[in-house]
Amino acid sequence: MIIARIETFPLRIPFRSGARNGPSPTALPTPPSQPAPGATGHPPAVDSLLVRVTTDDGIEGWGEAFGFEATSLARRAVLELIAPLCVGRDAARIGALMRDVQQRLQVFGRGGIVLHALSAVDTALWDIAGKAAGLPLHRLLGGAAGADLPCYASLDPYGDAARVREGVAGAVAAGFGIVKLHEREVPVVRAAREAAGPDVTLMLDVNCPWSVSQARARAAELRDARLAWLEEPVWPPEDYGGLARLRSACGIPLAAGENVATLLDFDRLMAAGAVDFVQPSPAKIGGVTELCKVFPVAAARGVTVMPHTFYHGPGLLAAIHVTAALGTAESLIEWRLSDLDAWVYGKALVPEAGRIPVPQGPGLGIDPDLAALRSYLRS
Repeated sequence: MIIARIETFPLRIPFRSGARNGPSPTALPTPPSQPAPGATGHPPAVDSLLVRVTTDDGIEGWGEAFGFEATSLARRAVLELIAPLCVGRDAARIGALMRDVQQRLQVFGRGGIVLHALSAVDTALWDIAGKAAGLPLHRLLGGAAGADLPCYASLDPYGDAARVREGVAGAVAAGFGIVKLHEREVPVVRAAREAAGPDVTLMLDVNCPWSVSQARARAAELRDARLAWLEEPVWPPEDYGGLARLRSACGIPLAAGENVATLLDFDRLMAAGAVDFVQPSPAKIGGVTELCKVFPVAAARGVTVMPHTFYHGPGLLAAIHVTAALGTAESLIEWRLSDLDAWVYGKALVPEAGRIPVPQGPGLGIDPDLAALRSYLRS
């Protein structure tokens, strides 16, 4: 089973910040809106990179690289750096191949775009492995999962109290009892708590804006929001000592790890006592191979793994399968709750009542619907 071809499919899918939980059979595509005034984060279209690996005997596997504004760079990394090292190699020897590629490309750094690109190829190879074995990936990894996993609604950044109230209300109406915000201003977070009521669990992701002292002061203002965790509060994100000092003083559980690249750095993060929840991103860390390594290290450190999946493609499926195989009862799946024009898997992957299905087909269980995505492909 030899790797014969590696192809890339860059996508740009317009969206409205909102709480449509999945594809609607009657909804018409809507033009992209502008980001909310003062909002931080994402453009009015979701950019991502899908990668298809095909073997000489015709088995296709799919992966995803974290893209956003750097999708074109991730695509170049796949085609110019990674594919030449993989085509012609044994698709079944995933661990050995990924280690070899990482060693050959280490001159470009141990994180960032090259590792994001490699994540897609790795996940595609695991999809192939499951298809070749006739097993869903979670079974191939030794798990025996149920039909679904608990998940939470991850909202777009609004930056406005009225709009965040609408977003939270929409998430609750869609059946979610756990909601994550992407906000930075205390009044907006308090508005979200008022809209959620006392029984909805709220988390807050602020994407690395503050010094440790600023984060401590802001956390004191946020205590009345009763957050289940505060995510990535400190700049720079690799200041694990600062995170640990904040964790010991702020009174709110901390989460981080989306920007951590290697297993050694994940261990350093947890060994520092910096987090209650660790968040490896399958589309950034190196795919399924590296994601699987984080779970046992986290278990040994007494830290819960909450994969980062602010995307809807094979990276999300990778997180679902690995969590189904290796996660604990506390692990949650992140579901980006946006009003997208199109969905990578159509109606085949939609949460219901705060739970997301674990696909039972071979490999990742579902292939992207390229026909439905054709008009969103970029050149």
